[in-house]
Amino acid sequence: MIKKGIILAGGMGTRMSPLTIAVNKQLLPLYDKPLIYYPLSVLMLAGIKKFLIIVNKGQLNQFRKILPEKNNLGLSIEYKEQQKPGGLPQAFTIGEKFIGKDSVSLILGDNFFYGQSLTKILKKNVHLSSGAKIFVHPVKNPNLYGVATLNQKKKVIKLVEKPKKTRSNYAVTGLYFFDNKVVELTKKLKPSKRGELEIIDLLNLYKRKNRLKAEFIGRGGSWLDAGNISDFYNASNFISAIENRQGLKVACLEEIALNNNWINKNQINQAINFYGKCDYSKYLKSLIA
Repeated sequence: MIKKGIILAGGMGTRMSPLTIAVNKQLLPLYDKPLIYYPLSVLMLAGIKKFLIIVNKGQLNQFRKILPEKNNLGLSIEYKEQQKPGGLPQAFTIGEKFIGKDSVSLILGDNFFYGQSLTKILKKNVHLSSGAKIFVHPVKNPNLYGVATLNQKKKVIKLVEKPKKTRSNYAVTGLYFFDNKVVELTKKLKPSKRGELEIIDLLNLYKRKNRLKAEFIGRGGSWLDAGNISDFYNASNFISAIENRQGLKVACLEEIALNNNWINKNQINQAINFYGKCDYSKYLKSLIA
């Protein structure tokens, strides 16, 4: 069972420049919360409580202000600084000590997931003990993403990065579950032409051993790569519409922790004091009213 999660919150954020010149993109506001709340909430919904957050060199204190290691979420949070971006699989060598002998999940800090069945899907797949699992979602423009071709048993038979032509429209999202072999396999990778380790190469190592499977986010689910301006604001508008219509918050970390019995009402009150007078605090008050 996967009990540990890595959130990759480094990178240069060049697709969102000049917004990201002074601020890490994962700290930008996606509607009413920092972007990093959303991927963190996804892994919390899966029941994961131990986290390693990988950030850029020199940005550690910015993250600690909003997600300190000792917080009121019932979580264990560690940080590691990334000296320079070296590709997504670099997360596993940076986090080798954190991973230890366990299986691990990886989620990109700029990915947004939402869906009525999402929690059920996550909790079903978190029991992975061998191999790797990717989460796929249909897209209109697969040439912009890594694309997976599947058979009827959800087995991945082909993986291509940004194909010019493909019969599959299943994009590989930024959420991955791996067994403990991931560190060993990452060390076998060689940098691509752009000088970085590629996640597709790592996934292909699992595929060659027939140990790679896929899971669908679900037709009613949503996935957006909020690392570009267009999807960032589309996601923000989507969250605004959901919250204002339903009166429920998306990715409220305290609510997830309370529902999982990781924290109690006293810790919700501590969170209210931490955030101060704001709409987010009002929502927290409503949870314990």
